[in-house]
Amino acid sequence: MSSETLIYIILAGIIALLLSLFQYFKKEKSMSKLSMLFSFLRFLTIFSILLLLINPNFDQITLSIEKPNLVVAIDNSNSTSFLKQDEKVKNFIETLSKNENLNNKFNLNFYTFGETLKTLDSLTFSEKQTNVYDALNKLSEIYKQTIAPALLITDGNQTYGNDYEFSYSEYKHPIYSIILGDTVTHTDLKIQQLNVNKYAFLKNKFPVEAILVYNGNINIESKFIVTRGNTTVFSEVVNFSKSNNSKLVNFTLPASAVGVSSYKATLVSIKNEKNTINNSKNFAIEVIDQKTKVAIVSDFLHPDLGVLKKSIESNEQRSVTFLNPKEIEGEINDFQLVILYQPNSKFKNIFSILNEENKNVFIIEGSKTDLNFLNSINKNYQHEITQQTEDYQAELNSNYTPFIIDDINFESFPPLRSNYGYVNFSIPFESILNKSIRGVSTNEPLLVTFEINGRREAVLFGENIWQWRAQSFINSKSFNQFDDFIGKLVQYLASTKRRHRLNLEYDSFYNGSTNIVIKAQFFDKNYEFDTRESLSITVVDEATKKTKTLPLILNTNNYQVDLSSLSPSRYSFTVRTGNENISKSGQFEILEYNVEQQFLNANVTKLQQLATNSKGTDYFIDKTDGLINDLLTDNRYTSIQKSNKNSLPLIDWKYLLAIIASSLTAEWFLRKYRGLI
Repeated sequence: MSSETLIYIILAGIIALLLSLFQYFKKEKSMSKLSMLFSFLRFLTIFSILLLLINPNFDQITLSIEKPNLVVAIDNSNSTSFLKQDEKVKNFIETLSKNENLNNKFNLNFYTFGETLKTLDSLTFSEKQTNVYDALNKLSEIYKQTIAPALLITDGNQTYGNDYEFSYSEYKHPIYSIILGDTVTHTDLKIQQLNVNKYAFLKNKFPVEAILVYNGNINIESKFIVTRGNTTVFSEVVNFSKSNNSKLVNFTLPASAVGVSSYKATLVSIKNEKNTINNSKNFAIEVIDQKTKVAIVSDFLHPDLGVLKKSIESNEQRSVTFLNPKEIEGEINDFQLVILYQPNSKFKNIFSILNEENKNVFIIEGSKTDLNFLNSINKNYQHEITQQTEDYQAELNSNYTPFIIDDINFESFPPLRSNYGYVNFSIPFESILNKSIRGVSTNEPLLVTFEINGRREAVLFGENIWQWRAQSFINSKSFNQFDDFIGKLVQYLASTKRRHRLNLEYDSFYNGSTNIVIKAQFFDKNYEFDTRESLSITVVDEATKKTKTLPLILNTNNYQVDLSSLSPSRYSFTVRTGNENISKSGQFEILEYNVEQQFLNANVTKLQQLATNSKGTDYFIDKTDGLINDLLTDNRYTSIQKSNKNSLPLIDWKYLLAIIASSLTAEWFLRKYRGLI
């Protein structure tokens, strides 16, 4: 309370006292007890009212004790049970949760992690992937402002994600590695890795590379065999020793039939080998009978050209050729799609040939595009020419319908340089991306597609798309999302198939450890995406003939269903509409492979290094007797007393109103009783 407010309160008391004395003692020569009571009640009333007018603030201080957090992160992946550590983990968690001293000192918070971090619900040890880095990264966000040592209970065998060994730089608290497994070296043969392309072309041979690893001390001989069904298509004798403990086997296999071909690679096990699951790996390849050829035509060099080539050729079904405007004229029929990069008057003959051949085309405009030329040769849209450029960011149009577009965080991408001015279309078009300036939508198209007379065309009104691929890698640590986006656009433009009302998106085969999601789009008779329809999928296991019917869930601009629970086999499926008699069928195969069952030991070195660097300690799950005592006696983890200061205005104190009402009521009744009213 300020000194100024205190002076006002004193003045209020003096004024209230003078007013009460003036009313009750001005005609009295001596003070009776009754007059003193009336004077006191009137003083109380006036002083309380003046206090409300002054409305001073009073500080209220509350004290609280904040205990440190103890974060317990448990590896819930399949490798925990495969290494026979699941019961030990459950017993250890029960010991922690029931320890009274530990609960008195810490707030215990339990989490599980596999593919992602979750609050502990139940321990199933069934997750098919392990990402330790992701778990520690998310915990660092949750416990950024508190004391939170972490118990990391895992075998340390990460199947994907960034290296977690240096995660201590992000998680600013001690990490105690609780190591599941042992350091005993077991004699083991395994197929470390199989490198094979996803696609091959009919009547060609495709290469396969196998990395074979041996862990042992004696010289051994084994045999590497590749089979397709019951037929052996390749075999080779391999020898290993303690010093020569790895082999690189390269070979080729024929692509003799269109479709998905499945193979099994096996490294014949040796006597007393503990883990034989990692001796075999399945792989598959899809054989196609032609390659999509794309021509990129440009009059000058630009980084966008290289990025387009990399993104398009990330799918081995496609090849890209760079040509100048003169070279393409006699070769247009060799390509399924022609990309014209920032065309000018030198492209005049190309446009004439494309129109005559009714070829699909993708036009990319930029600061060097001759808009006067485009306006003169193109009748589908006209540019407003201002001789100015502007930087526009992308905004996804979730209502785009010709094919499924996933949001790859377009709004985070750097702006593209585009010509300033309106573009007026004379034909119907659909916008994939719209322009925005500093987060404000302009409702102007940035990337559009349209179909006319059986010809498909796309226009990107901006250059420097190479920056998008770089930003996509920063966002997701991979080029895949951006390359898939460009791949879908090229697939749509390179195709001349008639548009269907029900479209499906799926892969021909999946590895057993990956998510299996089938997406679908359904359009009404005007080819507008229909969100009212109910879609279902019937999946048939071709080996057991068992069927399963599931609904597809609406997700923004598509329907999708997650089939990750299916076991490895070959499946056929049919997607049907609920209200109309429309269906579409397909086939896919799930390859048998569990990455979590490829390990024999815990990754002790990395877990020990993580604990040491973070100023924690490592323990094997069988030797955790001293852990609880170490946590209880560590002076770094002490409770903190916090004070919370609240400034409360007097007007919020309801009792003051009760005092005013009570004093006025008491004065009135006493005066009435004495006959003074």
